[in-house]
Amino acid sequence: MLKIKNLSKSYGDKKAVDNLNIEIKAGEIYGFIGHNGAGKTTTLKSVVGILDFEEGEIYIDGISIKDNPLEAKKRIAYIPDNPDIYNYMTGIKFLEFIADIYEVGDERKERIEKYATMLGIKNALGDLIGNYSHGMKQKLVIVSALIHNPKLIIMDEPFVGLDPMAAHELKETMREVCNAGGAIFFSTHVLDVAEKLCDKVAIIKGGKLIKSGTMEEVKGDASLESAFLELEEGHA
Repeated sequence: MLKIKNLSKSYGDKKAVDNLNIEIKAGEIYGFIGHNGAGKTTTLKSVVGILDFEEGEIYIDGISIKDNPLEAKKRIAYIPDNPDIYNYMTGIKFLEFIADIYEVGDERKERIEKYATMLGIKNALGDLIGNYSHGMKQKLVIVSALIHNPKLIIMDEPFVGLDPMAAHELKETMREVCNAGGAIFFSTHVLDVAEKLCDKVAIIKGGKLIKSGTMEEVKGDASLESAFLELEEGHA
């Protein structure tokens, strides 16, 4: 579903991502962890076509994001860490706009109602987004990401700003997406969530992948937090 091959991305003289290789298959929830500045967001933005990269390839469902970005983007949804969306639109107008972009037909109404109800923002869809809290904006972006039934969902710290009930519903939905043949690649600082939720995990430091594999392979007999701290210290 996602293949990152020899990806490198630099900002001036600094390599934010250095020869990164990750492969995610259908049905997998794949966690991406590392400290701030490790290269997580740069990687995710490269995957979804927001950032150009000078080396490597990224394939989404076998399609190159560099060579055929439009076809690749039709298959994905992106939930950023900061939901910077159109404050002058109402919630429902924003969702209709996203549904139009992805050419979602009559099923949009059912999907909007389902996910907006699930996340507790159905009654706020008529309000201006500019009046939403950060958490409500995050929920709206999540609803917009699910409207077109994407094959691959990319999430950057998706649980930040969510209340416990919404976070629970999102976890359940992530598993439903993967059970239906989709895949999820998400960054997080919440290691206990990653440990319980992910099938596989990758740890990045200084733009370099330091370990990846199944959760059991990465953490061994320890907790993911203990394994993460030990690996970080070992690559100081």
